[in-house]
Amino acid sequence: MAEKLEKDGFHLSRTGRTLPILLLRAREQVMERFRPMLAAHDVTEQQWRVMRVLMETEAMDASELAARASVLAPSLSRILKTLDQRGLITTRKDEKDGRRTLVALTPAGTGFIKSVAPKSAAIYAEIEELLGQDRIETLLDELEALIETLSKGR
Repeated sequence: MAEKLEKDGFHLSRTGRTLPILLLRAREQVMERFRPMLAAHDVTEQQWRVMRVLMETEAMDASELAARASVLAPSLSRILKTLDQRGLITTRKDEKDGRRTLVALTPAGTGFIKSVAPKSAAIYAEIEELLGQDRIETLLDELEALIETLSKGR
């Protein structure tokens, strides 16, 4: 069990052993390996996430895209504008519901993802080599369980 601190009557775990801090530190360690690749292709982490999510579907509602890419809606608007200017995505109004905007990769966007994906896969393979496939699968399963459990009842 983690050592507890008491200050002002509250019992606190050491910050190095708290879920929020450890998740942030783990994310930073992982992303430090991917950032040079993203920078070399002039794409931000958020832009990459958006395009990766779009790669899994033909077109997606902007609200759903924001949620699946873990991007705030105001940030998504800016990201979509940039990706559209680069010719990597298209946006259009949903024919069935004019209030909704549908977003899709262009052929250039698909080509971009396909050209960068081998580099991304190589970085992922390096991480997997360090940690082991079984541990990564277990970690992914546990993180999915955490998300599912905490999102219930919201």
